[in-house]
Amino acid sequence: MKSKLTLKQIALELGVSVSTVSKALNDSAEISDPTRIRIKEFAKLKNYKPNSLAKNLKYQRTNTIGVIIPNILNPFFAKVFSGIEKEANKNGFNVITCISNESFEKEKQAIDLLSNGTVDGFIVSVAEETELNKVTSHFKETISEGIPIVMFDRISDFVNCDKVIVDDLESSFEAINYLIKTGCKNIALLSCIDNLSVGKLRADGYLRALMENNIPINENFIIRRNFTDDFDDALKKLIDAKGIDAVFAIDEHSSTMAMKMAIQNGYAIPEDISIIGFADGVWSRRLTPSLSTISQHGPEIGQEAARLLISKIKNKKMDDDYEYKTVVIKTELRQRDSTKKLTSLK
Repeated sequence: MKSKLTLKQIALELGVSVSTVSKALNDSAEISDPTRIRIKEFAKLKNYKPNSLAKNLKYQRTNTIGVIIPNILNPFFAKVFSGIEKEANKNGFNVITCISNESFEKEKQAIDLLSNGTVDGFIVSVAEETELNKVTSHFKETISEGIPIVMFDRISDFVNCDKVIVDDLESSFEAINYLIKTGCKNIALLSCIDNLSVGKLRADGYLRALMENNIPINENFIIRRNFTDDFDDALKKLIDAKGIDAVFAIDEHSSTMAMKMAIQNGYAIPEDISIIGFADGVWSRRLTPSLSTISQHGPEIGQEAARLLISKIKNKKMDDDYEYKTVVIKTELRQRDSTKKLTSLK
C-alpha cells in the first residue's frame, strides 16, 4: 500500500518548515502569496490529503454528527434528514446516519458505536420500542459523557436535552375545526400509532376540538390501534356503515387506506366525505383526488435540530446550569381536493 504524503515530506521537498506548509495549506495571511501558491500546487500535484484524525485530536472534535431515525421509508424522516444535512454542510459538518428500525437494541448499538470518538453529538428520533419501554439510560449516559443529544418529533420527557417538535395537539385541533367550519359533524378519527406519544397528542387534539364545538364524541367513529394488523378490517366496517362525513387520519397508513376505501365504497370526495391526513409526502399530491394534509415542515425541523446541536458542539454548552430548549415548529394545513374549501361555502 502506498504511503500517505505528510506535511513533513512536503516541507523537506520544498525546503521550508512544517509550520510554513501547514499555514500555507490553511491559507494563513502569514505566508506570502508566492510561497502559499507553490506549496498548494505541489500538494495538489502529489495528491496530498490532510490527516483528519490528527486534526480532530488537535481541535478535540470530529465535525461529524450522528443521526438516528426510526424508519427510512417514512417520507417525513427523509425530509428531516435533508434539513439536517443542509445545515450540517453549511457549517462544515459531516453526517453519519443509522436506522433503528424501531428497535431499542439497534438504537443503543448505534449510539455505543458512534459515541466512541466518531461523532461530536447526536440528533435522534426515539425508536418505538424505546418509547414503549420508557428506556432512557443510553441517552443519559451519552449526555453525561459530554456528548450532546438533540431529539426531534418522537422525544422523551425523561431526558434533559434540546428538542425540536411540532405542536401535534394544536395542529390536530385546528384541522378538526376546519372540518367543522365546512359543515362536517360526524368526523372519524383513525390511528395506527396510538402507542406513540405523537399519536396520543393528535388524538387529544381531535377530542378537544369536538368538545369545544359541543359535538358528542361517538366511540363508533374512533379507531385507535398500535399497529396496522386489524386496522383495515375495522376501517372497512366503519366506511361500510356510511355514518361519517369526514375522516381525520393521523398517520400515513390510515390516510391512504381511508382514501382507498372511501372511493371503493362509492363516496364522492369531498362532497360525501372529507379527508385530512397527518403526513405530507409526495404521494398526497399525486392521489386522485389529492389529499389535504397537515405538513410538519420536515426540512425546517432538521435544520433547527442541526443548528441547536452544532451550536452546542462549538460552544461546549454542557454546563449544569444550561437551560435546554424545546423549539416548536409551526405546522400548516395544506388544503387540497379531499376537503371542501371555506371560500366555496360563503
